[in-house]
Amino acid sequence: MGMPSMGIYSFELFSEYEVENIIRIGTAGAFHEDISVGDILVSLATSTDSNYQHAFQVPGQYSPSVSFDLLTKVINAGAGTGIAFKAGNTVSCDVFYELGDQWWKQWASMDVLAVEMEAAALYMNAAYKGKNALAMMTISDHFVTGEKATVAERQNNFTDMMKLALEAAIK
Repeated sequence: MGMPSMGIYSFELFSEYEVENIIRIGTAGAFHEDISVGDILVSLATSTDSNYQHAFQVPGQYSPSVSFDLLTKVINAGAGTGIAFKAGNTVSCDVFYELGDQWWKQWASMDVLAVEMEAAALYMNAAYKGKNALAMMTISDHFVTGEKATVAERQNNFTDMMKLALEAAIK
């Protein structure tokens, strides 16, 4: 989907349909060895290489983060279901196929756990509109080990993430 599409969809859901909460589920690529393919990760805050924030005319770098209300619901849902997840900083990037093979190491050195493509736009729109947002991803690729989820694993093994998101949504 990427940030431009997420930006449009989430802004319209918040503005036109008065949605209060959006939980984004998807995939991410891990940057640290203590995260495995198949792990669920919640983005506490997200950096970005995108120019998406220019729309908000903030005089500096904005650091979008998860809504505490939704984070609390996910924590409670995880405790209730026994579904484990990790949480930390992520980076939302505009480019899926980076040409350089070491670009991610600079993010990893800043304790950024993984890369995905939507959280920054979602979190910025939620902040601007005074709404709640949370980005949750299942790790599908690993930059350190080179491991990748198979097509069958992507199709069948991401259900815990979906269950966790749905449980949090009804809390």
